[in-house]
Amino acid sequence: MIASAGIAFLHFAAVFGVFGTLVGEWLVFSRAPTVAQARQLQRLDRLYGLSATVLLVAGGIRAWRFEKGLDYYLSNPFFHLKLTLFVLVGLLSIYPTVAFIRWSNDLNAGRAPVVTEAQHAWIARLLKIELMALFAILVCASLMAKGIGA
Repeated sequence: MIASAGIAFLHFAAVFGVFGTLVGEWLVFSRAPTVAQARQLQRLDRLYGLSATVLLVAGGIRAWRFEKGLDYYLSNPFFHLKLTLFVLVGLLSIYPTVAFIRWSNDLNAGRAPVVTEAQHAWIARLLKIELMALFAILVCASLMAKGIGA
């Protein structure tokens, strides 16, 4: 019982971590980030990746070992949609992550990164799409938890 509660806690904490860091990235990202903002974006993005990893692992353990059992989840279309959206969010996050990592040389030299108008528009759009997909994941989780689609 304690193990189940601990894994559930990790899963929920990771959900908040993913949402919080992604909202943070969306709020901090600008057309002309300062050195401090760029470093903050890099830290947020690392925490975002860590939170997503914990979310996936804890969610997998919950589905496999606890809760309703793996068969319940595998037979639910909202579980499949939820995982598909999670993978989509992960794929969409690659471009911003790579862009933030590429800023490292400038930041190490104490220079603010140069963000082109096209790059700013693209990253801002991806962050918004990721946030919308995360809300869709929450809807799927709620439907799945109540047995809808099973």
